[in-house]
Amino acid sequence: MSRPTTSLETIPPRTTLSDYVVRILRDKMARGELRPGQHLREAELATALDVSRGPVREALALLEAEGQVEIRRHRGAFVSVLTQQDVEEVHTLRAAIEALAGERAATRLTSGHLAEMDRVLEAMKMTSGSVEPQEAVRLDLAFHDVIYDAADHVRLLRVWTSIRSQVSFFLHTRNINFPDFPTVGYPEHHELRMVLSEGDPQAARAAVEKHMSGAYSRLRQLELPDR
Repeated sequence: MSRPTTSLETIPPRTTLSDYVVRILRDKMARGELRPGQHLREAELATALDVSRGPVREALALLEAEGQVEIRRHRGAFVSVLTQQDVEEVHTLRAAIEALAGERAATRLTSGHLAEMDRVLEAMKMTSGSVEPQEAVRLDLAFHDVIYDAADHVRLLRVWTSIRSQVSFFLHTRNINFPDFPTVGYPEHHELRMVLSEGDPQAARAAVEKHMSGAYSRLRQLELPDR
């Protein structure tokens, strides 16, 4: 995963300027370069990213819809402050849709899906104590993306896509505070892969629920305001 900077970067083909700004801001919030409560000034961001203020404004509106930015009347945009309520709401929604995804994927996994899971798992296995938090998040989400793809449910995938960036933000926060991915990432996901490959929907649902419970227990240990 490339590391964006505040200077002009090459914009990927077929990507709008607002998409470009969203990608940069998401990454900086996940890395902690933009802190909770920090004021996001349109003019400063436009200058730093060498774009006009229009794409910046569009990007901030999208991030507000995702819950990562708060736009206050007459004051501007601010990075949202992560709360226990945010964690609980996103977790319970994710747990519900992921259980369904796992249940469906158990009977729909192809050899291609399993091969992709194994590729991600091998990368997880190679991580060490020096793994960057954003790399841990990338591998974690890549594994779960395979489950949603295998579930073969368009609307379910749409819901996952709508909260994926928030999940990414939470995972990054968790990995910074609890840098244990090298020891828990591979074994927990490998266990999930093995259950899914058995083709038992109910066993798959139970395995996903167990996996989600472990992730939530770590997030709950973060010292965050209630709401």
